[in-house]
Amino acid sequence: MASEAKLKELLAQMTLDEKIGQLVQTNGIFFLKDDSELTGPATELELDLDYRKNIGSLLNFKNAENAIKIQKKHIEDDRNGIPMIFANDIIHGCRTIFPIPLALGASFEPDLVEECCRMAAKEAAADGVHLTFSPMVDLSRDARWGRVMEGFGEDAYYTGVMAAAQIRGYKGKGLSSKESIATCAKHFAAYGAGEGGRDYNAAELSEHALREYFLPAYKACVDAGVDMIMPSFNSVCGVPATANKYLLCDILRDEWGFDGVVNSDYSAVKELITHGVAKDYKDCARLAFDAQCDIDMISPCYAGYLKQLIEEGVFSEEQLDRSVMRVLKLKNDLGLFENPYHGADPALVAKLELCDEHREIARRAAEESAVLLKNNGVLPFSKDVKKVVLLGPFATTYSILSWWSSRGDKTKATTVYAGVKELLKDAEVIALDVCTRDYNDEDESNIAEAVELARNADVAILCVGESGRYSGEANSRTDIRLSKVQRTLVREVTAVQKNSAMLLFGGRPLVITEENEYVPAILEMYLPGHEGGSAAARLLFGDVSPSGKVSMSFPRSVGQCPVYYNRTQTNRPPRAQYLDVPSPHNFTSAYLDCGTSPLFTFGYGLSYTTFRYDSMTLDKTKMTKEDTIKVSVTLTNTGNVGAKEVVQLYLHDLVASTAKPVQEFKAFKKIYLEPGETKTVELEINEPMLKLWTPKGEFISEPGEFTVSVGYADHFHFTERFELID
Repeated sequence: MASEAKLKELLAQMTLDEKIGQLVQTNGIFFLKDDSELTGPATELELDLDYRKNIGSLLNFKNAENAIKIQKKHIEDDRNGIPMIFANDIIHGCRTIFPIPLALGASFEPDLVEECCRMAAKEAAADGVHLTFSPMVDLSRDARWGRVMEGFGEDAYYTGVMAAAQIRGYKGKGLSSKESIATCAKHFAAYGAGEGGRDYNAAELSEHALREYFLPAYKACVDAGVDMIMPSFNSVCGVPATANKYLLCDILRDEWGFDGVVNSDYSAVKELITHGVAKDYKDCARLAFDAQCDIDMISPCYAGYLKQLIEEGVFSEEQLDRSVMRVLKLKNDLGLFENPYHGADPALVAKLELCDEHREIARRAAEESAVLLKNNGVLPFSKDVKKVVLLGPFATTYSILSWWSSRGDKTKATTVYAGVKELLKDAEVIALDVCTRDYNDEDESNIAEAVELARNADVAILCVGESGRYSGEANSRTDIRLSKVQRTLVREVTAVQKNSAMLLFGGRPLVITEENEYVPAILEMYLPGHEGGSAAARLLFGDVSPSGKVSMSFPRSVGQCPVYYNRTQTNRPPRAQYLDVPSPHNFTSAYLDCGTSPLFTFGYGLSYTTFRYDSMTLDKTKMTKEDTIKVSVTLTNTGNVGAKEVVQLYLHDLVASTAKPVQEFKAFKKIYLEPGETKTVELEINEPMLKLWTPKGEFISEPGEFTVSVGYADHFHFTERFELID
């Protein structure tokens, strides 16, 4: 790699136009089409076609062949020979697609997440990608927001743990490795707090909420060595994040010490006009660059007006050099000056894509991510059944990857039908799609046929849920129930076939309160990726016991949204007996027509076995700020099936200077137990876990009493007290 002195030497020989070009990011089409076909892209960026030689990075270039072709021509045209960075959204796989991040959140296995992202990095690097716009660490408390599928759920600490695992996986042994890619944490900050669960909507937050809940996961990414930060589209407390100096300069740069690249989101710089804070593109460039947003993605602002702002003295060339040097350092860390093609290798892409090893990782991830929400004893189904019927819009579909599946070929996914057929070679397996995956589908014409098939089968599997195209960016919804026809299907089939289970797909927690009343068993698969069908079959028929736990609560009604486990303690809390049912008018913080708690809360998930928590002990009950407390939890597998359990630790500050949540998830460990086996798990409490954000603007821990509990949110096996002393 080049030395810092060499980079400074390179910077010194660059013109203003060449420097600014390093801060401009465009689409691959700008380099792939003939000049005569480029009127649209050129107009979009207000660029002369000759400006291509200055551009520093691009996205949406499709494959390794294009990456090599574009990079080769670019280096020939750029007199400085500076390679471009090729970026792409590698969200949950590149060619081999594993479960969406929300599903991986249910696994409670950081090592598995790291393994999945290591696999994705190998495929992406071979396919010409240098940088992924991942992880997304926006705290998600409102299931109406479509982008909940990209994050790990509703807990800030847990999101940070899993995001750090992603970063380790993508970066591998180092960015210069041909098997590694750089990372970008997004969307900074509080993108998931948009009002009404609407994408791009404003977030109005107190400093307390921002610091306690919405910023910690981004800080965890900075601590884990993330290479880039992407500001969010939305305004935060009235100021668009792309031009928010408090977020990008005061907190990210000065307080946290981040000196990596800040890359705007798609056209976000020019959209400062529509936010109403800028009057024209020049004003947009001024505001964003003043906030140290280094790269302008798909916008004409920096390319067209940054030079003018420097020549007018609004910004110094030293300020420009600071941003350009950040970009050059990232390219240097990636080893692009020595090997501008990084790991691009079309032949290797073909070798890695959906190879046996990668399919096995994807299948295992889908199995570990599935959550058994309900089971009245019907699961697992016996493999000795003679006739199985699969009903619903997800029975034979390949569309179980999600809408944001990078370069994954959905036609190569294992369907649920194929998975069951492969597992039960001697059984008759029949599939009927019955209805579409459209949320507004009301056509019930095939319901009668489905009911008859179910009546005459040994087992009925209802493959229902929400299409992947209804989650992700710009896919907010107000009604997050199953479609009307799917609700009818589930109700009528379970009325005639008691040996039935609902296999649930989707990119968000759905409202399934009605179905939960009468469906014998519910297995949540989320959007499980290429091996979702084989994983579903193995789970349903007992080859694997479900071990996933909910990382984003399932609301009882959309009217509860946002709903989350770590609610703040109030002066009139809902009475315990009314957490799950409507409350009478008793002057508490409750609903008259619905329970207060979620239908399925954070940390909940069943198994095919049972676990008995035998004891919890603390090695001390008083600790100083320098001490730790070791919490020992002993549990036994009391069933007949070997399975995994997630031991979860929660804390509560009994008396604090600010109102604290009734419970806070702080540590966990997932273990495997054979039938009859007993294990003791050790978890640790340290002083940073006890800190809170004060009105004086600082994180501190306060002496006093705390409780520690094990179990899952609102459902604890043991609770003990300890004290933090000066």
